[in-house]
Amino acid sequence: MNLSVIFYIVGQVLGIEGIAMALPCVVALIYHERQGLAFLPVIAVCLILGLIARIRKPARMEVFARESLISVALAWIAISLLGALPFVICGDIPHYLNAVFETVSGFTTTGSSILTDVEALSHCMLFWRSFTHWIGGMGILVLMLAVIPMGGGKTMNLMRAESPGPSVGKLVPKMKTTARLLYQIYMALTIAEILILIITRMPVFDAVCISFGCAGTGGFGVLNSSLASYTPLQQVIAAAFMVLFGVNFTAYFYIISKKLKLAFGMEEVRVYLGVIAASVVLISINTYRVLGSALPTVRHAFIQVASIITTSGFSTVDFNAWPMFSKGLLVILMFIGACAGSTGGGLKVSRVIVLAKSVRNELRHAVQPREVRQVYLDRKAMDPNTTISIYRYFITFMLVFVVSVVLVSLENHDMSTTLTSVAATLNNIGPGLEMVGPSANYEFLSPLSKIVLIADMLVGRLELMPVLILGLPLAWKKAARSSRR
Repeated sequence: MNLSVIFYIVGQVLGIEGIAMALPCVVALIYHERQGLAFLPVIAVCLILGLIARIRKPARMEVFARESLISVALAWIAISLLGALPFVICGDIPHYLNAVFETVSGFTTTGSSILTDVEALSHCMLFWRSFTHWIGGMGILVLMLAVIPMGGGKTMNLMRAESPGPSVGKLVPKMKTTARLLYQIYMALTIAEILILIITRMPVFDAVCISFGCAGTGGFGVLNSSLASYTPLQQVIAAAFMVLFGVNFTAYFYIISKKLKLAFGMEEVRVYLGVIAASVVLISINTYRVLGSALPTVRHAFIQVASIITTSGFSTVDFNAWPMFSKGLLVILMFIGACAGSTGGGLKVSRVIVLAKSVRNELRHAVQPREVRQVYLDRKAMDPNTTISIYRYFITFMLVFVVSVVLVSLENHDMSTTLTSVAATLNNIGPGLEMVGPSANYEFLSPLSKIVLIADMLVGRLELMPVLILGLPLAWKKAARSSRR
């Protein structure tokens, strides 16, 4: 265990967070808000820690699997704990646990909120709240790899530990170039959405913050009504970009590289778009009597399906009032999630495809025991180790879900609230049903439940292992032995 490289990585990430906090300070200057001063002491702390890490650069920069997992988990916890301080210092969120909940929800692109009146916040705090979505969407470690020369080897492990999906590979031979390409695509799509929304006469500040939320598939808005107060065209544009950010970014790399056959031949993307289309049709039929008009029905169905399957969490209607069939379908979409290699959460479409095909093969094997069948994805046989890792991921995911539900159920709320509060945070969705629905928030929960859901947000965003390994005594025992050597 290379402890020095772990401290170096965490320090560098905090330095990047300090630089990122300069943007809400600029917003505070534009709107003449004193709340921007709350960022200054936190920026100083982050930059000092980043400078210390840079001065004490390890002699060996090799980042192996264990160092990567622990570094990523500790970095995300650190940026959340420090990122919450401006809310407390300026008094917008006076209780630190609530501020941490809001900040973790931002960085993990969950969008669950403890705020009852979002519009009461200053512009700089609203900007920081939404900007955490953008930072967390592609990953702050990926950003670090893009801008800071790490040296050494095994830096791919850092991306694998932070990026969502069952498998992550290089788009180009150099890891640094891969990270830069991902952020270039990410920035291009974000800027495109901002410009399109501005053209439709959305206020510039709103367009920027909404685009940050769509890009990170987060869901923090600047209005209490989420997207409901904007025009139908603006709502559809936001939903369309949610869908785009839920696509595997490898497909965009293929398009840029003029490999259109590979881009449109990705099975995961086809299934993802197919599930969206089918869900919109089914929910439109089911909610037509509630909404009473065909065009608004289809529009609201598309926006909510796009928001939930990409784990964005924006809303234009209170879907908690929809028929049970539609609500049940939305809950299923919460678990399916977006594509691997996107900014979305959930189990990921590729894992669901592999699990479904595995079940089909098991049923066929029961009928024909001598027949040996492999799972194929994109017409390629899956590596058995990858398939087994997906089984393990699913089992671990469900165990975390069950334990979290048991802990949150100690508050004795209704079953729908309990189940969907965990589902919404573990899958990085945001709103659930009933007491945590789109028109409600999480402020009423006890400190224990908030801590559980904070952990769920981190576990869900970091794909389980980086956070769970922190509780493994064996990892820390070995770290202690290594440090003594």
